[in-house]
Amino acid sequence: MEGIKKGIEERLEELEIQLPVLVDIKMPFEPGVISGNIVFLSGQTPRVNGVQKYTGTVGADISIEEAQEAAQICTLNLLAALKGIIGDLNNVKRIVKMDGYVASTHDFKDHPSVINAASELLHKIFGKENGHARKAVGMASLPGGAPVEIEMIVEIK
Repeated sequence: MEGIKKGIEERLEELEIQLPVLVDIKMPFEPGVISGNIVFLSGQTPRVNGVQKYTGTVGADISIEEAQEAAQICTLNLLAALKGIIGDLNNVKRIVKMDGYVASTHDFKDHPSVINAASELLHKIFGKENGHARKAVGMASLPGGAPVEIEMIVEIK
């Protein structure tokens, strides 16, 4: 792959997407680390201004639409963390992998639909031709009662 053709910062402006300012939640780990030309981003939940926008379990008290919005918030938080680490999203070569976790009831089976919202947002920003590998799995619970947590691996220039 050639990498991303259009400037990502400009693409965010075109899409009228403003990345959040992440609040330090005082955890004993980094939002991400760089190893060579790979950034391993720690999981992000749907926090807005340091507070979980959604809490609960998909299939019980969180609708699939709310979970999809939560997945998009997670993705924007990941991109904000990434920008904080590398300084400029135009230095992204590609999103390599996304791991999505959905707190769900034992009989919920549509985890991919929840995480699809995050994948589709990345396609809008980075282009479908710069697609990523992915997993979408269910969990009994997630940190802070979040319905969704997502982590990513990113290749940089």
